Amino acid sequence: MKPILDKIACLHARFNPPMQCMVLLFLRITIGWRFYLSGSGKLRHFEGTKEFFTDLHIPAPGFHAGLVGGTEMIGGLLLIAGLCTRLISVPLIVSMIVAYLTAHRAEGFNSLYDFTDQAPFMFLCVCLVTLVFGPGKISLDGLIARWWKNRTD
Repeated sequence: MKPILDKIACLHARFNPPMQCMVLLFLRITIGWRFYLSGSGKLRHFEGTKEFFTDLHIPAPGFHAGLVGGTEMIGGLLLIAGLCTRLISVPLIVSMIVAYLTAHRAEGFNSLYDFTDQAPFMFLCVCLVTLVFGPGKISLDGLIARWWKNRTD
């Protein structure tokens, strides 16, 4: 039994790092693109977004519509590129929490399903993953880190 477990552990050690990079890249690109589309839509239809934020009783709706739209649009592009990934994950997480507390509060939170079935859930999950694990090696952050390491060696 031990030789089989050793082989599995060896395979895991060999394939995990490349797979981790690919999964992080996939998550960054897919959710980053969705953030970009959401943010650019908010800015393109600014008056409608401002009116929606007014209906949600968000203070300074014009300011916050621009802030959220810009954060999502620029944050999405930064996620796609893998640049300042951990840093941009924080305001995106805050934005998704505020979305839960304002735009999605009517759906209620009576169960875990109510929480996970709402639109911000996947955005929030990916931002938490990129905050904790970073962007992966296939990113501008990874490229800069490798360049910096080679420069200082």
